Amino acid sequence: MSSLLSRNKDQSNTRKSLSDSSTVSPSATTRSPRHERVSRLSSSGSSEPSKERTPSTEAYFARRENRLAARKKAEEEAAGNDYKKMYEEALATNEKLKSRLEISKQEQVLVQAQLEKVTQKKGSVADNSSNMLETEKKERQVLEKKIADMEQEVKTKTDLKMENQRLKDENGALIRVISKLSK
Repeated sequence: MSSLLSRNKDQSNTRKSLSDSSTVSPSATTRSPRHERVSRLSSSGSSEPSKERTPSTEAYFARRENRLAARKKAEEEAAGNDYKKMYEEALATNEKLKSRLEISKQEQVLVQAQLEKVTQKKGSVADNSSNMLETEKKERQVLEKKIADMEQEVKTKTDLKMENQRLKDENGALIRVISKLSK
C-alpha cells in the first residue's frame, strides 16, 4: 500500500514538474514519456538525453529504464530457465521412454520365446498325436484281429464241444450195441 502511495506521489510530482517547467515544449506535455523519448531520439539522432529534461524527469526515466531492464532481464532468465527446464524434462522423459522401450523389447523377446515353445509343443503334440493316432489305429486293428481270432476260436471250440458230445453219444451207443451183441 505504501509503495502504491509513494509511486502515486512520484507520478504526481513528475506531472507537476512537467507542467511547471517552461523549457518543455507544449507538444511534449501532451505526449507520453515514451513518445517524448522516441521523438527526442529521432530528432537529435543520438542517444544523449536532451537538455530539456529536469532532474525529476531524469529520475523518472532512469527508474523506468531500470525497471524495464530488470523486467527484461527477469524475462530472459525465466525464458532461459524455462528452456533449460523444458530441455531437462525432455531428457528425463526420453530416458524414461528409452527404459520402457528396453523393457518392452525384453518382454517381447520373452513372449516370442514362449510362443515358439508353445508352437513347438503344439507341433510335437500334433506330430505325436498323429503318431499316436496311427499307433492307436494299428493297435486297434491288431486288437480287432485278436477279437476276430478269439471269436473264431470260441466258435471252433463250441463246434468241437458239440462234435465231442456227439462222438461221446455215438461211442456210448456203440458200447451198448457191442455189449448186447456179446451177450
